[in-house]
Amino acid sequence: MKTVPLATLTAFAAVVGGLLPSLCEATPLESQLDCKSSAHRFIAPLVADKSINAQPMRVEANSVNAFRPTHGSELTAYGFRVYAVLGYEQGDDMFKRGSGQPINDSAYGVVVLGASETVEAKVRESGSTAVVKQVVPMVMTAVFCDGSAAQNTTTATATAGAVTTEASRNR
Repeated sequence: MKTVPLATLTAFAAVVGGLLPSLCEATPLESQLDCKSSAHRFIAPLVADKSINAQPMRVEANSVNAFRPTHGSELTAYGFRVYAVLGYEQGDDMFKRGSGQPINDSAYGVVVLGASETVEAKVRESGSTAVVKQVVPMVMTAVFCDGSAAQNTTTATATAGAVTTEASRNR
């Protein structure tokens, strides 16, 4: 008699397990993080399909805009959940200008929930040249394309850290 409830539970779990991926489809962003695009081409479709808020949650002095994913958007990069989308393109009205010198003509990326070593392994495996920097040890990592990776590694980390601080204040 106990095998009937177990069989029923197993069948139910299989059906629900088969439905969940279609109900909770994630939008993967890793193909755009190949550093061969521009901030506008990366961010405009995310704003258009309402995957991220059109207004940045924060604008850094270097003009990097941090956009919050919208509720239920399920953005991922390299299999990790996206916490924030980062970007700036000079002369583009989609982005607000910061008070200091802009980071570059065009820069974009994401902050994901994952340890930097694991994220970096996935990024390098994909062939991307993006800068990968730890934001919060074992918790958050920035993946950033800016056209001058060596020069702005510290900038990516500082921007992602400021986004994390801002977001934790808003909770």
